[in-house]
Amino acid sequence: MTQHLEFFSREMEQISTSKRVFLEIGRKAGNFPNAVTRNGRDGTDAKISVWCSNDYLGMGQHPRVLEAMKNAIDQFGAGSGGSRNIAGTNPYHVQLERELAALHRKEDALIFTSGYTANDGSLTVLAGRLEGTIVFSDALNHASIIDGLRHSRAEKRVFRHNDTAHLEELLAAAEPERPKLIVLESVYSMSGDIAPLAKVAELAKRYQATTFIDEVHAVGMYGPEGAGIAAREGLADDFTVVMGTLAKGFGTSGGYVAGPAPIIDAIRAFSRSFIFTTSLPPAIAAGALAAVRHLRSTDDERNRLRENAQLLHRLLIERNVPFISPMSHIVSVFVGNDILCKKASALLLERHGIYVQPIDAPSVRAGEEILRVAPSAVHTTQEVHEFADALNAIWTELDIRRIRA
Repeated sequence: MTQHLEFFSREMEQISTSKRVFLEIGRKAGNFPNAVTRNGRDGTDAKISVWCSNDYLGMGQHPRVLEAMKNAIDQFGAGSGGSRNIAGTNPYHVQLERELAALHRKEDALIFTSGYTANDGSLTVLAGRLEGTIVFSDALNHASIIDGLRHSRAEKRVFRHNDTAHLEELLAAAEPERPKLIVLESVYSMSGDIAPLAKVAELAKRYQATTFIDEVHAVGMYGPEGAGIAAREGLADDFTVVMGTLAKGFGTSGGYVAGPAPIIDAIRAFSRSFIFTTSLPPAIAAGALAAVRHLRSTDDERNRLRENAQLLHRLLIERNVPFISPMSHIVSVFVGNDILCKKASALLLERHGIYVQPIDAPSVRAGEEILRVAPSAVHTTQEVHEFADALNAIWTELDIRRIRA
């Protein structure tokens, strides 16, 4: 046995009790949030209801999206043919980038194969190529942001989560002549709270900082035409670069950045995660394009999502089931114990056919475990009530604290 094999065998044995388990599910197009999972006892398929999907608006099964993808496969085949620089720029890539730039009222946009590579590749360039740049990063920024800033090798100063007083303190202490970059998210994926964008924009202007806002959990769901929280607050022009995903509100796959043409050109020219990877399959780009165009034309899905989220907030408050923030559609039900969190998830699935993945370290800090609930636009009002009742019953059975520590 090699040293590497010995090491990883030993390491995985040590964490066997906390090792993550992934449920195999098959989403039912046209009938989502219903899905099926394989029953381990007899090998049959069991019906479940999904409450933790990031396909918040149900665009992954929208008829316009499915039709666009099928047509693109018939027209262009399955793959893209290579990286964008060699053989992989398809007409749908170009159309999608133009649509995203128009959505965010920016000069240009660039699509990546994932939101992770969009953040990593863009921030490596944006923070790393201008010598002397200081980055001011929110403490709860996503791993992809953290990795992009690490790869940039820029000096980084972390401000406490959503604490603009701390951000201002750090900005004021920095050398005035050094380039400054503020990086934050609009909606935070694990807590569901929303950043104080107006104050951040004010500080950026005062200290002449470039701004990079990750709107992954907002695009499609908030703002005019689904342009995000900054657009909803009338602050879109105050944020230099907006980063988004095609994999959540838009229901497909991929990530993107939009901003001033010189910055997007630089990312296109220097980002290794863009240059050295195969581009999105044309069918994915076509489906994303159809989703963006649809959500720019109607508020129906956004309104339904808002109604379901607000209803669930109210029902959980009535039942004294604690959750972190009522600010968005992400309802992070607070457990605060790894073992109880896994038990609650297991009982919801076994007793009620409800699938909610438990979230533990490193996604959240130890002792801050949650059930990350995502009511969607395609859940019915009755299903929201049934979910709240099921959650309340589990809380009683497991004697989980109803007040956050």
